[in-house]
Amino acid sequence: MDKSKQVVPLSQLAVGHTAQIVGLELKGLLRRRVQDLGLIPGTTVECIRRGPTGDPTAYAVRGTTVALRKEDANLINVYPI
Repeated sequence: MDKSKQVVPLSQLAVGHTAQIVGLELKGLLRRRVQDLGLIPGTTVECIRRGPTGDPTAYAVRGTTVALRKEDANLINVYPI
């Protein structure tokens, strides 16, 4: 199975589903910040809730909850599990 064809942006992960981070397209300070929060390649992340307007979205990462705006989650590539 070719994983590269199934990689999607984190923002497309449905609530209740899990994925593994495969890469970050973020730049600069934001990239550093999300890495400090534990969003690094190989980490498992679960989409747990969306805001009332669909933005931001809360994700479970390494035992904590992280909220990301859709524009930022679009730049994090994941492989759905």
